[in-house]
Amino acid sequence: MAWTLLLVAGFFEIVWATALKFTDGFTRLWPSVGTVVAMAVSMICMSFALRAIPMGTAYAVWTGIGAVGTVLLGILLFDEPKTAVRLLCIAMIILGIAGLKLSAPS
Repeated sequence: MAWTLLLVAGFFEIVWATALKFTDGFTRLWPSVGTVVAMAVSMICMSFALRAIPMGTAYAVWTGIGAVGTVLLGILLFDEPKTAVRLLCIAMIILGIAGLKLSAPS
């Protein structure tokens, strides 16, 4: 269950980071509300996941999910560069996340 909560926290990390782009510096109400709600959901799920997953592992996985998801959405939604180097870096983050998951206590 803790890993599921961590995945949900990572998903909402992607949501708030992407929604932040639409807030226009928190001057647009609904994107700002969505961003803050997604931040809260992400933090709450992360806090529950920390009950069973070591802090360093959970934080690294959480931020890794957020980083990879946000970069991919930047590529898809905002026409950010899709270079070989960027894709290689994304792959290395994914490998790091997988390694942390595989090496974490059950």
